Amino acid sequence: MSFDTRLPSIPLSRRTLLAGAASIAMLSATGAALAQTPATATVNTTGLAVSDTTVKIGILHSVTGTMAISETGSVQAEKLAIEQINASGGILGRKIEVIQEDGGSDWPTFAEKAKKLLVEDRVAAVFGCWTSASRKAVLPVFEQYNGMLYYPTFYEGLEESPNVIYTGQEATQQIIAGIDWVVKEKGAKSFYLLGSDYIWPRTSNKIARKHIEKLGLEVVGEEYYPLGHTQFNSVINKIKLKKPDVIYAIVVGGSNVAFYKQLKAAGIDMTKEKPLLLTISVTEDEVLGIGGENMVGAYAAMKYFQSLKNDNNTAFVSAFKKMWGDKIVIGDVTQAAYLGPWLWKAAVEKAGSFDIDKVRKASPGIELTTAPEGYVKIHENHHLWSKTRIGHARADGQYDVVYETKDFMEPDPFPEGYQ
Repeated sequence: MSFDTRLPSIPLSRRTLLAGAASIAMLSATGAALAQTPATATVNTTGLAVSDTTVKIGILHSVTGTMAISETGSVQAEKLAIEQINASGGILGRKIEVIQEDGGSDWPTFAEKAKKLLVEDRVAAVFGCWTSASRKAVLPVFEQYNGMLYYPTFYEGLEESPNVIYTGQEATQQIIAGIDWVVKEKGAKSFYLLGSDYIWPRTSNKIARKHIEKLGLEVVGEEYYPLGHTQFNSVINKIKLKKPDVIYAIVVGGSNVAFYKQLKAAGIDMTKEKPLLLTISVTEDEVLGIGGENMVGAYAAMKYFQSLKNDNNTAFVSAFKKMWGDKIVIGDVTQAAYLGPWLWKAAVEKAGSFDIDKVRKASPGIELTTAPEGYVKIHENHHLWSKTRIGHARADGQYDVVYETKDFMEPDPFPEGYQ
């Protein structure tokens, strides 16, 4: 599959002629590329799974267990990017071959599968993980065996590894910016913090609490529940008694289905914004399982929404639906996962090598002007410059973008005063 985001609407006869000309040009370009394909010995000096015609990469996400509702979209996005890269000629004259492993929503399994991909399969890069728990589990493996992980999820920050490119947002770009928006635009003064019980929600809420208190505002409650938890009526009753201005929700995976349905059943109408619900975990992927009617009126702080209006995103959404079906939806992490293979391709081509150390050195400064979110650039700290956007949930499962920062925010994974 390939598409040109710059191609305007043109009459069929002319389009056909252009397609024929393009095919001839592509054949000529392919012949030239084959003639110029660098020798394997020069682009792979460390024994990676690179041949004269192929390069192997790993995809490592949960396609089973409670996190599958969130991670399936990442797999789909990475495979779309890889298919498009292969259709355009591959990388350094080589087509990408995928070895996919299932983390199974289990952190030790993620570490085991990561080791297999790096040690046995010798993949040149891995695109994967979703939760911070899974990322923390595989991080020592990538650092020990010098692999490169492209991690797509918005997360709590407080990490910077030479072996990871973080394509999602860190805390200053999402948590702090989102709270600033709800305080300024909605006059929020009190918050109830709610999350699943693992690293990301707990650390994110710790940062959120510090920021709320720095602003002289109040946290009136804080609760955590195990992954897969489905009984939220008790905490919903507490929220109704406390009457916070904002429910700050970081529930993940399948638990979201139960939480939002029970919230609605308890009579909390999010369209009235009393209380207002602000989430940093529910993308369109999760809404598909929750049901738009159970999310309508909620707000989400992300960097990407499927409804984003720009030419890059129009082409991306069209290609995604063509590959995976018209009923599919695309969320923030899915888009960030799509960026991974393209950023890796650009770094490999800049380095002129698949060697991990050379790709790492080439990565800072890489820009992607074709990103569905508009534009991204890799910072020296391996995070991306991005914008913060606020989405307002609609009944059809999509978000209306009601706010975005004017400028791209520099990533700061270690914000002073929040560690």
